[in-house]
Amino acid sequence: QVQLVESGGGLVQPGGSLRLSCVVSGNIFRLDTMGWYRQAPEKERELVASITSGGNTNYTDSVKGRFTISRDNAKNTVYLQMNRLKPDDTAVYYCNADITHSSSGAVYTLHGYWGQGTQVTVSS
Repeated sequence: QVQLVESGGGLVQPGGSLRLSCVVSGNIFRLDTMGWYRQAPEKERELVASITSGGNTNYTDSVKGRFTISRDNAKNTVYLQMNRLKPDDTAVYYCNADITHSSSGAVYTLHGYWGQGTQVTVSS
């Protein structure tokens, strides 16, 4: 069993900052690509940022220069530092991970593990 637990969401004024964390626990041989997605009301879930096991990052255009994704492999944790927040950033933010497992000598990767989500509200 694998668990992804997000934290750090909340209410913040426009221009403010928040730092999201996602801790992964359970049967993990290796954490591969990890990402943050968000879903606003009546909108589809979208990729915000991703980071590979080697540290390569990718961002959606609307957050470039404002958000930073990072990871601590020793702690099985991924972070999303969000600065200069805007009302349009309001959404539920979800952590996503691709995880490699090892079992009975077999090594295999499963995609699409999700956390339960954390609400981010940007409002004055």
